[in-house]
Amino acid sequence: MNKRKNSNQPAGNITTGSCACGNVRFQITGELRDVVNCHCDPCRRWTGHFMAGTSAQIENFFFESDSTLTWWERTKEVKYGFCSNCGSSLFWEDRGRTESRAITAGVLDPPTGLKTVLNIFSNLASDYHHLDEEIKTTSGDLPGDQKADRSN
Repeated sequence: MNKRKNSNQPAGNITTGSCACGNVRFQITGELRDVVNCHCDPCRRWTGHFMAGTSAQIENFFFESDSTLTWWERTKEVKYGFCSNCGSSLFWEDRGRTESRAITAGVLDPPTGLKTVLNIFSNLASDYHHLDEEIKTTSGDLPGDQKADRSN
């Protein structure tokens, strides 16, 4: 089974990333999902624009350093990880999807081999933002089992 069917990443690739100050560093040894842009209100406010996010299986995710990693629990189900030193928006987790972690794509060290494949909650994009017509768009959440609880 080719787990990389939705990604341009080479097999056996190790992906690394960090916050802006480098206090939170990590590596991923497995597959990354291609990038999905989330325009929901909480993601937009947390990132300052929209969340361009990928995701990885927790079992393939390893911290090299995480001394300033802080988690903000937005709801009982959803939490966001950021660096308390530089403020970088890093991760998103849903207690209903404990097997994976969403990662803001901008914190990954290039080349990533990823591509942006979907805009979700596009109806909630702010009025200053023009959606790229080349990217598939939906006014809803991710399909199927990738859905998450974004309720307040």
